[in-house]
Amino acid sequence: MNDKYKRLKTQFAADTRFEVPAIPFRATETTELERLKDRLLLQLLKKAVAPGQNVLLRRAANDAVALAWATHYPLLLFPILLEEKAEVALLQCQRQKQVRERSLSLALTTV
Repeated sequence: MNDKYKRLKTQFAADTRFEVPAIPFRATETTELERLKDRLLLQLLKKAVAPGQNVLLRRAANDAVALAWATHYPLLLFPILLEEKAEVALLQCQRQKQVRERSLSLALTTV
């Protein structure tokens, strides 16, 4: 062995374990939550005017379901979460439209 290297003994600490609480089985609530999501999303999509709103509203609904699922009362909290997420999604769509319009006007003035 080379004189520059020194052999070190490897020491490992004990394994760290975490308690993870079990999530109760909610198969019946999933179907109810999905039905509620579909019903409320359909109402939002009927009001949607721009084609880009469809995708953003669907994504907002899926995000709201995921957040609601992590609570003790997903069916109760989902409508409020969906409303908040949909509002943010529609604002984002409006901002994107404004950016596209400004970009187009800038591109046309430079040509």
